[in-house]
Amino acid sequence: MSAVKPPLISESVKRYTLGVLVVVYTFNFIDRQILSILIEPIKADLGVTDFAMGLLSGTAFAIFYAVLGMPLALIADRWNRRNLIGLSLAIWSGMTALSGLAMNFWQLAVARIGVGIGEAGCSPSAHSMLADLYPAKERATALGIYSLGIPFGIMFGLFAGGAIADTFGWRTAFFIVGIPGLILSAIVFLTVKEPPRGHADGHQSSDGPANHPSILEVFRYLVKRPAFVHMAIGGGLTAFVGYGLITWAPTFFVRSHGMSLTEAGFYLGLVLGIPGGLGIVLGGWMSDRYGARDTRWYLWVVAVALLIVVPIGAIAFLLESWWLSLILLSFPVMLGNFYQGTTFAQTQGLAPVRMRAVAAAILLFILNFIGFVFGPPAVGILSDVLTGPFGADALRYSLLIWGFVNLWSAYHYWYAGKKLPEDLARG
Repeated sequence: MSAVKPPLISESVKRYTLGVLVVVYTFNFIDRQILSILIEPIKADLGVTDFAMGLLSGTAFAIFYAVLGMPLALIADRWNRRNLIGLSLAIWSGMTALSGLAMNFWQLAVARIGVGIGEAGCSPSAHSMLADLYPAKERATALGIYSLGIPFGIMFGLFAGGAIADTFGWRTAFFIVGIPGLILSAIVFLTVKEPPRGHADGHQSSDGPANHPSILEVFRYLVKRPAFVHMAIGGGLTAFVGYGLITWAPTFFVRSHGMSLTEAGFYLGLVLGIPGGLGIVLGGWMSDRYGARDTRWYLWVVAVALLIVVPIGAIAFLLESWWLSLILLSFPVMLGNFYQGTTFAQTQGLAPVRMRAVAAAILLFILNFIGFVFGPPAVGILSDVLTGPFGADALRYSLLIWGFVNLWSAYHYWYAGKKLPEDLARG
């Protein structure tokens, strides 16, 4: 590691890089989540169960996304991160478009696996780049802004997917949302600059291979930090509830409230997009604000938010009025996203510069393995089980029951916050 002062990066370059990465992450989630609004027509066309659709919308994508994220992050810690993001974007956009050609369950599963493989190269590289652009006191806010790609992507995916599917069919929806990503990939290659590693921390890291630890070494480093372990488990459990909700909420409103795909896509797009985005930004801002006074509150803010979420969410699913249900759901959506910015930021703070992309990938592996691999199919299989006694409302009670997992998550964020000051001091 060198004591040479890195060149100054202007605020305009920082803002432009962050802005482009937000757009990239928005496309990431459009392509990832569009399947949620298309569940009913795909299920009818291909003749599969709720459990099978849960596997398609979650597991088929998430296993490859989570597992490949770590070796790709290892490449990101050694190679140009901007190039890896651009290449990944081109791959997942192309595979999304190809999803529209699937004629059966297995062909669509292969296409979803391709989307997962492409998307695995995005976030670890982006987290590492942003950690090099923004100092620790601004990092949760910056990563919270980056995470706006989640609600933006879900919102636009639901808006477009529902309307296109109702008008032209579900296959066309995949084509229309996949192709623009190829154009964005070229913009990334041509206009985004790779920041010097360690810039925001006042130093530069050598890019020599000997200075970059293996995935196992980074994992061993992180598991010795109780704050990371509990934060990652808590985040995974929150993601379990969140991915189950965003995957199945459109279908819930179609089945239990009689909405069309266009109506469900529009209203759910608003609820998951606007309050969801507000929750990510507000959670990052509050964590930076209160964590600056007492480090424990970087994560205790999340624990409090999750405790509030559970009863409101349960009531929302029990209501017979669709508009009251939507209004109440906006609160769990907002507060359930508080974990995003600060969880990513504290992981970057706990990891040395040379480990950051891999540390982000390990965190994302845990979040996605617990949340995306198991969340959507868990909701689907419980819905299948409850269909006998509850009929079309089985999905309503499946979503309600799994929402209580957030109480478990709140405990882990409380304990992680308790241990965070000690773990950060260890360096």
